[in-house]
Amino acid sequence: MNKKASVVIIGGGINGCALAYELAKKGVKDVMVIEKNFLASGSTGRCGGGFRQQWSTPMNIKFAMESVDIFSRLDEELQYKTEYYQGGYLILAYTPEEIRQFEKNVRLQREMGLDVRLIEPKECLKIVPDLNIDGVLGATYCKSDGHANPFYVTQAYAKKAKEMGVQFLLDTEVIAIDSHNDRITAVQTDKGKIMTDTVVNAAGGHAHLVSSMLGLDIPVKPYRHEILVTEPVNRIFDPMIISFHYHIYMRQELNGGILMGQGDPNEPSSFNVEGSFDFINQVCKKGMKIMPVLENISVVRQWAGLYAVTPDAQPILGPVPPFDNFIHIVGFSGHGFMLAPRVAQHITDYIVDNKLSDEIKNCSIDRFKNMDLDVDVNVV
Repeated sequence: MNKKASVVIIGGGINGCALAYELAKKGVKDVMVIEKNFLASGSTGRCGGGFRQQWSTPMNIKFAMESVDIFSRLDEELQYKTEYYQGGYLILAYTPEEIRQFEKNVRLQREMGLDVRLIEPKECLKIVPDLNIDGVLGATYCKSDGHANPFYVTQAYAKKAKEMGVQFLLDTEVIAIDSHNDRITAVQTDKGKIMTDTVVNAAGGHAHLVSSMLGLDIPVKPYRHEILVTEPVNRIFDPMIISFHYHIYMRQELNGGILMGQGDPNEPSSFNVEGSFDFINQVCKKGMKIMPVLENISVVRQWAGLYAVTPDAQPILGPVPPFDNFIHIVGFSGHGFMLAPRVAQHITDYIVDNKLSDEIKNCSIDRFKNMDLDVDVNVV
């Protein structure tokens, strides 16, 4: 293990690995990624794998649109098959309030250049013929949304970063961070100390614990979200289907399995990643209501992961005072996978060129001093 690195990244998920690659691409080869388990073992490997651009805030829309552009070229750039697939996203509305919000969302999204439509229930059947439209008042549809394999994308970034000189320390836990005069000087792990000029907190659901090592209290809390997958079946539908009303999303994987996830608004903040019977009972009932054709398909496994949630459901990016060399890529509130490609480029520009983009400024932790937050409501 090297005892010094220019940049130490804490967290071997999609954000940590994408950043390591982008730094190496810009010539910063003396980078070390520390992961206490294995790559994508945290929130990244437990997520639904979707990427969508249909958000309600300009910042999330912009990051997502630019990241989708990167996703579309990633297989060729990294020379790795990531199961990238643009099957679209179909987001269902069941209440007049949702329709009004969706109309507002679509206006903003189209103003920003996204090809998205608000459609009638009958048009939903042209996209998903087996959809139950009882109670559906309308939907939004964006054909350029889609999904990829979170493990493959993370490994693709890591493999290329390794080839470019980045070092990965797996099964290694950070136990302390040293500082002097508001500057981080070293990271202490259970395998030794690493002197460094810059530390990046990309620890996902455990980001708050990492920051607390320096006495910082960042507004990020972990919440359990559960997912299941069924046995493989013949192709039924292409888009990811979402209902904010039922707090559910579902998509069909390329191998035919149906993946379904649910956000429980009553879930307390915790580090719990155990599966529950309540989840499988609730999500299957909701799934069959939306897609009755799923009734006789068998569930093969379920799991849980952590959303790292901020008060406005948007990430905290950049340095956190008083440490200008302690950089954060945290608090994505369940959509870190889909925003990571572009966010990594912005953070790289800051670390390498000291370029603080408007996007990073807008996602600064300083925004929480103002209680009039622009909250993204399109979170499930």
